[in-house]
Amino acid sequence: MLELILGGARSGKSRFAERQAAESGLAVTYIATSQALDGEMAERIAHHRERRPSHWGLIEEPLQLAQVLRERAATDRCLLVDCLTLWLTNLLMLDEPTRLAEERDAFLECLAELPGRIVLVSNETGLGVVPLGELTRRYVDEAGWLHQAVAERAQRVTFMVAGLPMALKGAQ
Repeated sequence: MLELILGGARSGKSRFAERQAAESGLAVTYIATSQALDGEMAERIAHHRERRPSHWGLIEEPLQLAQVLRERAATDRCLLVDCLTLWLTNLLMLDEPTRLAEERDAFLECLAELPGRIVLVSNETGLGVVPLGELTRRYVDEAGWLHQAVAERAQRVTFMVAGLPMALKGAQ
């Protein structure tokens, strides 16, 4: 089962995803895409670590998400990826023009092949004003296209608002 959980900043999406993973009854591996590039992000990462059960596995992978999913997915495992927009940001910041398309295409292609349960968390960025600057506009565009492609493939899509889940696709 493939599930996408979208929401804005501090909407409760990570906490909801963690609850979904814990309630799956499967062994959980948390795949973190963030990088502690500054003190504030290091604090966010620490907060997420403290909240997760200690028996969950952890993989930190900022770029090669498809490869990790292919290697770790199993019928008796739940993989929780937090989050797609940080992964997208990591790829956008590389000085490798084709890398984003290659990694995105590999990720989307592998989703249909993965056994077990896959829970993907991502920030919905398309609800605000159009940002100034080419890079931020490209980020919003790429995130929107990625979300549409993942939502099409997912059996369940949930939108989080103020800690409350709103079912967009599939049963909750």
